[in-house]
Amino acid sequence: MAVRIHNHGGVEAMRYEEVTVASPSENQVLVRNAAIGVNYADIYEREADHGGPHASRPLPITLGRMAVGIVEEVGSKVSHVKAGERVGYLSPDSYATYTLVPADRALKLPDYVADDVAAGYLLRGLTAEYLVRRLYPLRPGAVALVHAAAGGMGLVLGQWGWHLGARMIGTVSSAQKAEVARQHGYEDIINYSNEDFAKRALELTSGRGVDVIYDGVGKVTFMGDLACIKPRGMVISYGTASGNVGMFDLQLLHSKSIIVTRPTLRSWISDRQEYEQAAAAFFELIEHNLISTPIGARLPLSQAAQAHELLQSRQTTAPVILLP
Repeated sequence: MAVRIHNHGGVEAMRYEEVTVASPSENQVLVRNAAIGVNYADIYEREADHGGPHASRPLPITLGRMAVGIVEEVGSKVSHVKAGERVGYLSPDSYATYTLVPADRALKLPDYVADDVAAGYLLRGLTAEYLVRRLYPLRPGAVALVHAAAGGMGLVLGQWGWHLGARMIGTVSSAQKAEVARQHGYEDIINYSNEDFAKRALELTSGRGVDVIYDGVGKVTFMGDLACIKPRGMVISYGTASGNVGMFDLQLLHSKSIIVTRPTLRSWISDRQEYEQAAAAFFELIEHNLISTPIGARLPLSQAAQAHELLQSRQTTAPVILLP
């Protein structure tokens, strides 16, 4: 069984239906999925919003790009994983009972990383890894602003940044989410429902501005980001939950020499060694209980449409997973 779309659109386009899965080619593995992660990129693909990192695929499309499961069969040239081993992967077509996965995208999982944690956090953990360790390495004394601090990505960024010694400032939309963020590494919380986040961020930094902004929201926050980043600071627009930023006047960066980047995880884990190293760094946090990994909701695979509605309504404060 799989959740597919035959046309782009709202959640009504999602169908739970039987599909035929082929045997793996020489460089593939067949994975029987145990838990499947839900990500905003899945919504972009359903809606045909390809302003992000993924190009349009021909219809019909099996949604999803991350899961954990047991390897059922391996291709003739695959040697680093074997049938019967548990793996996590970041690869298309994960909203299914079985998925064919390129072997170089399959990561063997340590026993201490549970299925639901791997499904809900592998993509988020690897994204956080390159954001806080490689793209803009956080260190003691740095001040970081994170939008959607109580969301799945925000929870990881807050805790990892705090662990690295940075002062973490998070934006949220409610008092309930503020409390969640405060429990996950954020020293200061800005409720953008009743505060101007840029003005408040400047107040919290005595007018200096923040060193780096991790922005997974996009369109509605970007101009505010430019207002509260410090001179020579970096605005990292890594997601577009509110829509694509679109075109803007480059001269807006001139007065403060602002650095703006629009990265994607795919570029930071394309090399197998980098992929494994990033995962190892994230797994180490879990192993030593340096990060908590709550799950916002667990739904049957057949209720994938409800999972999308949960994400889009911003009702959850942690990742949603699907169970085949």
